[in-house]
Amino acid sequence: MPKSNLTEREIARMAAPDPSGRQVLHWDSDLKGFAVLCSGTTNAKTFIIQRDVNGKSRRMTVAAVNETTLDGAKKIAADMLLDLRHGIDPKNKDGAATLQTTLDKYIVTRRNLSPASIRVYRQIEKYLEPWLELQLRKINADMIESRHQSLADEVGKFTANGVMRTFRALWNFYAERVPDLPPNPVRILKQQWFAEPRRKRMIAADKMADFYRAVCALDNHITRDLLLLLTFTGLRKGEASSLRWDNIDLQQRTMTLSAAATKGKRVMVFPLSDIVHDMLVARRALGNAKFVFPGSGKHGHISDLQGPLRIIAKQTGIVFSPHDLRRGFSTAANSVGVSMTTLKALLNHAPGSDVTEGYICFSPDQLREPVQLITDKLKVLCGIKPPVAGNVTRLGRKQISRNGHPAVSQR
Repeated sequence: MPKSNLTEREIARMAAPDPSGRQVLHWDSDLKGFAVLCSGTTNAKTFIIQRDVNGKSRRMTVAAVNETTLDGAKKIAADMLLDLRHGIDPKNKDGAATLQTTLDKYIVTRRNLSPASIRVYRQIEKYLEPWLELQLRKINADMIESRHQSLADEVGKFTANGVMRTFRALWNFYAERVPDLPPNPVRILKQQWFAEPRRKRMIAADKMADFYRAVCALDNHITRDLLLLLTFTGLRKGEASSLRWDNIDLQQRTMTLSAAATKGKRVMVFPLSDIVHDMLVARRALGNAKFVFPGSGKHGHISDLQGPLRIIAKQTGIVFSPHDLRRGFSTAANSVGVSMTTLKALLNHAPGSDVTEGYICFSPDQLREPVQLITDKLKVLCGIKPPVAGNVTRLGRKQISRNGHPAVSQR
């Protein structure tokens, strides 16, 4: 049976079904007892462990290859092998799983979770810390009810609801593996969830000009341009800040967000309005960085906007979040008559439950006119005027009017 230091690439190349027509084990040279099992009759590939227990060979499934990463599978496998070594049957161990081990296993198994989602799930390590080493089945409805209320008093109702929704998801995940688990204790909150009114904050129309001037005056051109992009596209902060240049087509005047980069896990092709196109042309002229908005953090792109937001708030008195700019974009769209179906497409929201609406598909060219209409409305609110002949200088390939604001070409 083959043996090597397994890698994701090597696993992807393994044949399944194996040409021999029999199961083939590919053993890992790094973790003894860990292997990938390739079926001889189907395309199934499975992470497994195998170890001698009391003189008999014991083989157990860790996970299907498409259910978790290699690193994730090896972490689970190492624990299972250690249990077997100490005479503990991993198959029966789940009945005593703690909140912490359930959380860890959930995150490893749900390989499609974004880093932001993982941070949300990890919040329970802070807010439910006294419960982390408790067996999950010992956490009851009375405990849930009491902690939900105390969290609301300590950190707010939104957070209290969020923590209990996370706990509910972990319990359901655990229940799929342990059939005799009691009913989910979060059910006690059915009539006790705190109301979560939709946030409506946005920058007022009569403050948009002050906001725009303050953004343009920022010393850091990267944060300045990111805030401009958020204002004139309605993108979420994470979607915009992580843009790569291979997402941008300046000739076709589009930017493409991959499914992995969007909250709804849907590909989005967004047409560029004049002001966004000109800003990106200017940014492209500055160099060949991988990211449109490069940063020094571990991800390689800018992620923290708190500094510039504080500067703008101090200068103008306008307190806002990046998501408030998304609301402003949506409100501008409504004011110029953009239909709700079109706006959903621009915001990359899922179609409603109406069957007919689900059949509507927009091309970038169909969205180009409404995007420009929204942009023109926002330009009026921001006090942006077309450049006057003789009153424009060039900085790289970007037109800058003499008042210091990005000048908008009239195409």
